[in-house]
Amino acid sequence: MTDTAITGTCHCGAIRITLPRTPDFVNQCNCTLCTRVAGLWCYFPPDTVQIEAEPGALAAYVRSDLDETWLSTHHCTRCGCTTHWSPLPERDLDRMGVNLRMFGEDVLARVAVHKVDGRS
Repeated sequence: MTDTAITGTCHCGAIRITLPRTPDFVNQCNCTLCTRVAGLWCYFPPDTVQIEAEPGALAAYVRSDLDETWLSTHHCTRCGCTTHWSPLPERDLDRMGVNLRMFGEDVLARVAVHKVDGRS
């Protein structure tokens, strides 16, 4: 990673995420999933994000009630924080989402929040 890289953790510290830089903005989506997990999503190519997790600390949820599912949402099995989402292997998507809430108020204060209507 670069000298502009930033690192955040879930509440208990079992999952550590390093981004190449502070994002310019986050999306605050109002879909039923994002609202419940309180995600503030920033996006990066998967090969630029480093995720370290203690053994057994990372679990994924794949929503099964949609006709078309695109991603798996990951959370800490110990403290429950939703940390990121990644595209399913069969999807051709060149980005992943990271929940910037894992990075603290000092980082969030520097980032614009875009409200996204994912419910409609």
